[in-house]
Amino acid sequence: MNTVENAPLSGRPGYPGAVVTTCTRDCPSCCGLMAKVEEGRLTAIRGNPDHPLNQGGCCAKMKDYVQRVYSPERVLHPMRRTDSGWVRIGWDEALDEVAERLKAVVAESGPEAVLHYQGYGERTALKLLNARFFALLGGATGLRGSLCSGTAYAAMSRDFGERISHDPLDHLNSRTVILWGRNPAATQFNMTRILATVRKQGGPGSQVWLVDPAATESLALCDRHIQGAPGADLHLALGAARVMLENGWQDDDFIAGHTRGFDAYRQLVFSRSVAEHARLAGVPEQDLLDLAERLCREKPAAILLGWGMHRHVEAHLAVRAVDALAAITGNIGVPGGGVSQGFEEYGPYDQSVWGADLHPPRRSLLLPHIAREITEAASPPVRMIVISAANPVCMAPDSGAVAAAFASREFVVYMGHFLDDTARLAHIFLPCATFLEEDDVVAAYGHNYLGPVNKAIDPPGQCRSQFDIYQDLARRFPFADEYRKPLDQWLEIICRPFFDKGSSLEALRKGPVRDPDAPMVPWQGGAFRTQSGRFEFLDEAHGFPDASDEYPLALLTTGSPKHLCSELTLAEHDPLPEARIHPDTGRRYGLSDGAQAWLENGLGRVKVLARFDPRQRPDVCLCRRGGWVAAGHGLNRIIAARVSALGNGTPYYETRVAIRPA
Repeated sequence: MNTVENAPLSGRPGYPGAVVTTCTRDCPSCCGLMAKVEEGRLTAIRGNPDHPLNQGGCCAKMKDYVQRVYSPERVLHPMRRTDSGWVRIGWDEALDEVAERLKAVVAESGPEAVLHYQGYGERTALKLLNARFFALLGGATGLRGSLCSGTAYAAMSRDFGERISHDPLDHLNSRTVILWGRNPAATQFNMTRILATVRKQGGPGSQVWLVDPAATESLALCDRHIQGAPGADLHLALGAARVMLENGWQDDDFIAGHTRGFDAYRQLVFSRSVAEHARLAGVPEQDLLDLAERLCREKPAAILLGWGMHRHVEAHLAVRAVDALAAITGNIGVPGGGVSQGFEEYGPYDQSVWGADLHPPRRSLLLPHIAREITEAASPPVRMIVISAANPVCMAPDSGAVAAAFASREFVVYMGHFLDDTARLAHIFLPCATFLEEDDVVAAYGHNYLGPVNKAIDPPGQCRSQFDIYQDLARRFPFADEYRKPLDQWLEIICRPFFDKGSSLEALRKGPVRDPDAPMVPWQGGAFRTQSGRFEFLDEAHGFPDASDEYPLALLTTGSPKHLCSELTLAEHDPLPEARIHPDTGRRYGLSDGAQAWLENGLGRVKVLARFDPRQRPDVCLCRRGGWVAAGHGLNRIIAARVSALGNGTPYYETRVAIRPA
């Protein structure tokens, strides 16, 4: 059992009074942390030096979290929205009203008239119980699809049978690491340390490359940047494959012994010349030659797929084409190789706790089209929505329509920390504890460790954990005896599959524990989980995005190194969102660096501050996601609601815009 034991921290120099915990926010790093508490007050957050991945470090977003905990904008008491504004109420009054509304809606229209909207903001073990509450209610309407991933998961399942990534520490065995649409410098702190070690200690020639249409913060981590056109990853991968096959650099033994469908894939690759693939990819032919040679000659080579790759309608084709590059070069099933994207953050748990077996299959709404799905739902219509760990009015596409859909419901309950765009449309606001103010357990979607969430401080004001809120709410329902259990008892139940491998809740609370069944290197021996038992090659290619004379720029809304998603306060916003464009692009449309401008398309327009950046492609406009509409940001107002062809993902990056002087 790979257990990282922590010595008593009170005696460790530099960490007096520290509490071991783990970040639960929407980030693959899921860093181990130490919360410094003085006289009952949180004073500092540092990385846990005993966590094998972040090793004592943590991102700037985490270090700044102390300010978020004590922000004067944080809501500290339950509130009801009235015609004259928000009014403070007590917990009993708030939960009584929520319970009465739930009972009335279920009695009149059935449980599916209630939508349970739980987002990605917190992915801890006890959050499974939120869904169980609504299962016991009779089976409320839920969600399907994703605003984040889904597409790559579905694509990799076709190729490998299941998405299983290399352990992040295995990348230390790599001679080459390709960040394909991934920006760890802004969105995955612990990976930056691994990449730095690869470059420094991997020996002569060990390199990290970036394949991304945007010039991101991760350029500082990389030795080479291949900057293809947005959405052109399919042709980039097919072109590199043609170079490999033309030169005979492929691994014939792996192809013959462990794959299926190579002949059809080869025809696909050779359906266009290298020059044509390069033109469609928006890169010089030399880029394809260099990428092919790097993957074949400088092995083992690891490809780390980013979440930005999901954000196209036909993204699954690009993911499968990249998977194929690893297959034909023999970089699958070897230490330091592979194609890695993510991990199953709910994998360690007994997922039957969700309660899906407690009722017949119930209705679910498609997240990428959530506005339309809510407004068009019938038999019964959606009358009531309960939201936690999410800000869909800000983060979902076509956010104006999302706001209208939420505002038109009879009753909306919001659980959160701040009056964000979604909270402002709620009828009842229930103030929640942060992860530093509660006990729980969290698994990562960026590595194989289960981490403790140990309470460091008491919640301020009247804030309560979601566990506590739902336990109290359940007192008002007939299923109270089944649902209400002590916190530790629920954790023992939820984590039983993990604990049966040799750990315990007591051991976990001391520090992170690695899943002993998780491979460092998946697919060793070539036994894949596809129906054929072999790696399955891509056999189709289509869907290249069209350029537009009216809207010539691809809008890419990437993650920020300063905040996670919409995790801001109103006061923390800049006056205008920044739009980073190439200087030639700006001058072409009559702009100067720092000028105010309109980003616009058929959905509307958002005022931005144009910033010239010569590293960007002339056909790209790079902005940050997550700014609130209430603060004049809200770029999802001009991103149409679409769904990916596979995996029910959200193709934000299909959006095209024009930029004009304001």
